[in-house]
Amino acid sequence: MKLLTTFTAAWLLTSGLAMAGTLRWAAQNDIQTLDPHSQNHSATSTITGYAYEGLTRYTEKFEVEPALATKWTYVTPTQLRFDLRRGVKFHDGTLFTADDVVFSLQRIKHPASNMVIYASGIKDVRKIDEFTVDFLLDGPNPVLTRNLTYVRILSKAWAAKNRSENPQDFKAKEDTYASRNAMGTGPFRIVGWQPDQKITLVANKDWWDRPRGNISEVIYLPIKSDATRVAALLSGDLDLLTDLPPQDVAKLKTDPRLKVIDGPENRTIFFALDLGSDEIRGSSVKGRNPFKDRRVREAMSLAIDREAIKRSLMRGLSIPAALMVAPVAYGWSADLDRVAKPDVARARQLLSEAGYADGFDVPLACPNDRYVNDEEICQAVVSMWARIGIKAKLTTHPMTQHSAAMQRYELPLYLYGWGVTTFDAQYTLQDIVHTKTSGADGKGNYSRVSDARVDALVQQMKVETDVPRRLALMQEALKRTRDELLFIPIHHQVRPWAMKAGVSLPHSANDAPQAKWATVR
Repeated sequence: MKLLTTFTAAWLLTSGLAMAGTLRWAAQNDIQTLDPHSQNHSATSTITGYAYEGLTRYTEKFEVEPALATKWTYVTPTQLRFDLRRGVKFHDGTLFTADDVVFSLQRIKHPASNMVIYASGIKDVRKIDEFTVDFLLDGPNPVLTRNLTYVRILSKAWAAKNRSENPQDFKAKEDTYASRNAMGTGPFRIVGWQPDQKITLVANKDWWDRPRGNISEVIYLPIKSDATRVAALLSGDLDLLTDLPPQDVAKLKTDPRLKVIDGPENRTIFFALDLGSDEIRGSSVKGRNPFKDRRVREAMSLAIDREAIKRSLMRGLSIPAALMVAPVAYGWSADLDRVAKPDVARARQLLSEAGYADGFDVPLACPNDRYVNDEEICQAVVSMWARIGIKAKLTTHPMTQHSAAMQRYELPLYLYGWGVTTFDAQYTLQDIVHTKTSGADGKGNYSRVSDARVDALVQQMKVETDVPRRLALMQEALKRTRDELLFIPIHHQVRPWAMKAGVSLPHSANDAPQAKWATVR
């Protein structure tokens, strides 16, 4: 029997047959906003990236190529000139110019933005003429053009008209016109978003580039239930499913109506701990923070059987992790990413040495609709930690609620996943490991991690242009993060996608299907 949520069933019953070129795509979580400068959340960035573009973009192999800029030239090592593409129009027909670039760079650096990491190292942006801008840099910036793929250009005139000059303040639960509507230059226009139900996009016939595929419409359905998503695919009501339950992959591979493609994702799943507070909120330990003791963090890591999680929950679709970046990221090393075997006896000994022989209680927060088997992983680890006396009190919430609480620093221990969107380890080290500052460094550090050695290494790698030296700096910082257990990595995700046999779509390591490259027949 087909299992369908009420909204999905109603939509499928009334939609009729898909028009030629329609891609009906489901995954488990919804976006958080349509504001391109508000939330650094991969599903959100994927969907908004259909409507918005940067000066640069990625190829299928994640190499940087021109987008809204046609070329860039270094005037000096700290002054980069961009020639802008002429004749590009926003979806409302207005012309794209240098004013929109200057406005968007200023907007993404606003304190309410959670995307400021992508503007890191940019001191100023100056308009030279209508189609030329200069970026003035704090210093040499080896990842600037990669970062700019995520600095999406928003229409200055449209934002002003609709009182959306500043990014949506997500933590304050602000609702703005730009958080519910989009105005970009990209290959698709977002014409409807019903939160937790569906997003509708239509092809932009006036796009400056030419799509490789034949998709004229995209219907995105966030369907939380694993069984419902798979049932909708098997019944023919979906063309593409990107959140496959691992237990169903083998079955789907045998269905002649479908094809399954997979590959490593650039995402690492881990536990983050409050390393800054003097006392853990909701813990049985009073007057001190057990997470500040490295021995406690090591004990928690040694209690986790990552191979068992890979075998029983992930059905082989994970890579047990010791590092905070996945193998597809520049800076990763197999020698560094060696996971210690679980050792309950040693974990108990470490807790005893730290003064917690009887263990302690602590809250644990997990999303239940974001990562592959996120809630199930937390349930399994709760049992593993119980064996060493740590009693984790688990609560789960949808990612939207989980993320907002995390950004308010309300979660002392939580599950999180981090994708290396630039495919360069500096991104992770700078955004979530570096001590939080008033600027871009540590913007995503919601667990108050602070390590002076890692900070110094990040500052060096940000301006190091010698490739071997920069790689050495990144790997030292990754090793330091690993050895000090500033986080507790679990695994790097492997992502299978299932689709109808008539759908052609390249797999992407950032788990972001690109309809501009897709065909449906």
